[in-house]
Amino acid sequence: MLSHERQKQIHALIRRHKSASVNDLSTQLGISLSTVRRDLKEMEERGLVTRVHGGALLVEDGAEPERPALQRHDVNADAKRRIAEAAARLVNDGETIILTAGTTVEAMLPFLVDHKNLTVVTNVINIAYELSAYPHITVVVLGGWLRHSEFSLLGHLTQQALKDIYAHKIIHGTYGIHPDYGLTGTYVQEVETDRFLINAAAQLIVVADASKFKQVGSVRLAPAERIHTLITDTAAEDDEVGKIADCGVQVLRV
Repeated sequence: MLSHERQKQIHALIRRHKSASVNDLSTQLGISLSTVRRDLKEMEERGLVTRVHGGALLVEDGAEPERPALQRHDVNADAKRRIAEAAARLVNDGETIILTAGTTVEAMLPFLVDHKNLTVVTNVINIAYELSAYPHITVVVLGGWLRHSEFSLLGHLTQQALKDIYAHKIIHGTYGIHPDYGLTGTYVQEVETDRFLINAAAQLIVVADASKFKQVGSVRLAPAERIHTLITDTAAEDDEVGKIADCGVQVLRV
């Protein structure tokens, strides 16, 4: 059985009971325990389930699973470039900034290379790799276990390292933004690590194109009031942007 078809069957069983154990899935589908665990890991990365000890829980909010970063690069590319350039203008020479995972944040890199005495802290391996070409930028890479689809390093090791970090600003991409639910994501482990990243910085700058206002993930990251500056594009609806601004957020539209 192909992995895609097998995972569809696993998802159907978990949807029926809202959860399932590894042992039950193995028995019902006639597959090995190791195969079940591997499939559940991939399904969690796609935002379909949340793994727990011995099994998995259904992600029920109906949010569209986030596609891997490589598949999102060309989506709203012009808006992301404008947003990224505006975000880079908020970074001053001599600052320490945190860059999180996401294609909009990654689009900032060409606009950062002329900054002087800049220190970039990141848990994203492709961001660190791209900045390695610029020795005048100090790069601090946080350890952790790799989420392959986002190139991000997550978990306890990442969180421990952040206890020794202070940054002036964090530039953060998001799955969804909403005036009532704030910043949301679909992947529990990513959101848990992102909370530590946000708390290590004095200012939270969120970069989000208009599509992010249409999405609410299953896991809350931070209230809208926690955002210092939101940078979005002109395609975002006035009413949606206005509600975020009413939360005391500085909004830039580019």
